[in-house]
Amino acid sequence: MMAISALLMPLVMFLGRTSGADVDPTLPFSEHLDSNHNVLLRWGFDLLKDTITFQVTVNTTGWVGFGFSPNGGMAGSDIVIGGVGPGGIYFSDRNAAGNFMPALDKQQDSKVLSLTEGNGQTVMKFQRSIKACDENDFPITDKPIKLIYAYGTTDDISYHQSWRGTKEVNLLNYMHRTSVPESKYFKMTVTNFTIPAVSTYYHCKVMPLPEFDRKYHIYRIEPVIQNLDLVHHILLYRCPPSVTKLSETQCYTTETKCLQAIAVWGVGGEASEFPEAAGLPVGEGGNGTLYRLEVHYNNPNKIAGVVDNSGLRFYYTAQLRQFDAGVLQTGLMVTSGKVYGIPPNTTSFLTYSLCDTSYIPQALSQLPTGAKDLQVFAAFLHTHLAGRKVRVGQFRDGEQIDVLVQSEHYNFDFQQLTNLGKTKTVKLGDNLVVECTYDTYNRSGLTWGGLGTNNEMCLAFLYYYPALELSTCESFPKLQMLMSEMGAANATDWLKIMSMKMWDNSSILEYQEMLKRIEQFIFVGNIETKLQNTGKIPDLKLSPSSSCKRSRAQIQRALPEILLLGLMLSLILS
Repeated sequence: MMAISALLMPLVMFLGRTSGADVDPTLPFSEHLDSNHNVLLRWGFDLLKDTITFQVTVNTTGWVGFGFSPNGGMAGSDIVIGGVGPGGIYFSDRNAAGNFMPALDKQQDSKVLSLTEGNGQTVMKFQRSIKACDENDFPITDKPIKLIYAYGTTDDISYHQSWRGTKEVNLLNYMHRTSVPESKYFKMTVTNFTIPAVSTYYHCKVMPLPEFDRKYHIYRIEPVIQNLDLVHHILLYRCPPSVTKLSETQCYTTETKCLQAIAVWGVGGEASEFPEAAGLPVGEGGNGTLYRLEVHYNNPNKIAGVVDNSGLRFYYTAQLRQFDAGVLQTGLMVTSGKVYGIPPNTTSFLTYSLCDTSYIPQALSQLPTGAKDLQVFAAFLHTHLAGRKVRVGQFRDGEQIDVLVQSEHYNFDFQQLTNLGKTKTVKLGDNLVVECTYDTYNRSGLTWGGLGTNNEMCLAFLYYYPALELSTCESFPKLQMLMSEMGAANATDWLKIMSMKMWDNSSILEYQEMLKRIEQFIFVGNIETKLQNTGKIPDLKLSPSSSCKRSRAQIQRALPEILLLGLMLSLILS
């Protein structure tokens, strides 16, 4: 980056200096931008609020520049420059037309959050829109983007010499390959299993982990898929101590007690890594514990004779993270009977489920000391062929405070674990609502909830820390109330009424509103027990993004900066 004279230093000037900011859960991703580790970038984002936050730490006490480039060079780049000078903090939002001084943006859309200098480092933290707010802003997408940086040894912003560089990073779909000394791995797979020639088959294998000599943390999980066209999803569940026998059979033909999810993979997904703060624990007295590997085979053409050895590979290390991580299954409880039907001839039918986390302590034999919150950092959203959208809303004291995660374009053939962009806090007492949207316009009959690919599910597996002895927090409408509302005296009447009903726009909407209105049975369980309570679905709303919108008050507050910008531009031209 070429640069600017000290005369033009402050666009945004503060008196004094702020204290250094510690790394926090809102910045879960990190990457060194240079081979010498002089420039460290940390970031986090919120897709719903359309904001992304960066923290750039550079081993210098001079100025720092950071930006986004179409090709790794200066031309066409979107840049911020900041530092801590004798008079305080300076920061500006700029754009570069070539290898010369970047010009000030007329619209200063990057907002400095903090700038500190100490121990030979400058730390610049700022926030901007993910989208482009004006023609000079570089849009951030789910594709890799070329990041550029430069810095100087003083606050006289001039040519950067050799203190510059570029690195390509996928900011919104970040997948860092952690280098952990002396790490090892093990696999959990089926072995030479012949896939049945049926459209849908769930295969379960109960087996132990390897023997461990101490506690370890799993930090990376990779899929091991032999038949990509047939393996639809894989789950690994931990079994309670009461399960002691190895087995291998079709899933859900008998009752299973192995229901605490440990890992989830879906078709189209890749490897996943845990944040620096947490890992999945293995060992530490857990030797002998059995696990259930569940592999769902989707074989619509009923191909016969295919042998499979698919499963998951787990990388682990003795360098323990600060927290144990866990997985909480939320959403609509999956049933084998025809009790929850989705009407045909609709493009946007909504279903809802409720997790009331205030019941979680009742399901645990002992709540860990200080455990009041779940720090949620990723989610795996799951429906079947009719699913189009999945949202997880968060409510506190009766008011919606967030949408933890959402997929507005759900793809049955691409089910990647979703990083939330930052760690979000769910306090015990919050309500979580999982909403799924279905399209059954091309179906002539009811779509029932169930295990089959042509059945439907509405699930969200939430990855969080610190781990609790917790497996599920799901719900299901009260069956008696559901049948009564539809005029059914028993299950036989219910099935007849649902199957023969004339489904039009009016009846579909009435049925959808009824499903949301009636009370839910809430099931909260750990590895041994499951408690039942009741609750009602609150209204889930989405607030439109406003990161690029400015209120009258914001414009008035920005007037001094705008006037200063005009003065500086006049100095440049004079």
